Amino acid sequence: MIVDLHNHTPLCNHATGSIETYVQKAIEQKIDIFGFSDHAPMHFDEAYRMRFDEMETYEKEVLHVKMKYRDSIRILLAYEIDFLEGYLDESVLARKVDYRIGSVHFLGKWGFDNPEFIGGYQNKNIDAIWEEYFAAIKTMAESHLFDIVGHIDLIKVFKFLPKKDVRCIAKEAIKAIKKADMVIELNAAGLRKPIQEQYPSHPLMELMAEHDIPITFGSDAHTPEQIGYCHDKLRTLAHHYGYTTCATFEERERQLINF
Repeated sequence: MIVDLHNHTPLCNHATGSIETYVQKAIEQKIDIFGFSDHAPMHFDEAYRMRFDEMETYEKEVLHVKMKYRDSIRILLAYEIDFLEGYLDESVLARKVDYRIGSVHFLGKWGFDNPEFIGGYQNKNIDAIWEEYFAAIKTMAESHLFDIVGHIDLIKVFKFLPKKDVRCIAKEAIKAIKKADMVIELNAAGLRKPIQEQYPSHPLMELMAEHDIPITFGSDAHTPEQIGYCHDKLRTLAHHYGYTTCATFEERERQLINF
């Protein structure tokens, strides 16, 4: 089975291609379970996400292709929700979805993965930045609001890497994820970014496997051409660390299937 649970739509304002085109590409890539998890609305950084009044349109369009292509592929409905304290919105959390991806894209008001704000790394202790990031991941897990951790080491995107062992920096976050019974995605987007490495890194994969944390897969596609990107590489990586099953969801109920 091929599972791909992290994909976007043009409603986020930084993706291209119609929802139907994404589905057709997923079928072409022989994906069995395909999830739309576009950026949920939030009263912050509004240029890079759908509006609150677009949620119903998004859901209707995804449910439409779910029915239209039901004989060829299983389509899931989800949101990728930014974990930013003070900005989580109950109207988003109340939506009926198959799963929620929780992601950290901001440290305070700093969008650390946006090239526009790369200057924020200047004259800062890189280990302190990484520690702050994984403290946010830990707090996100402790909120018990999400099913999947999105691109767990996104902070490495521009190759500003810590001097300390990342396993030491991330260990408390990993424990919190395990305690919250969350899934961590293997996300291909990092292979398209300056870091040129999937999320998570090999040391984090080792830590995840030690804690027996379930995984799933995501292209994090923002164009149809990115669907299924390096999926074979992600599957090989997962097998290397002893994984034989991955998570999928229906109405927030998790199921582990062989891949």
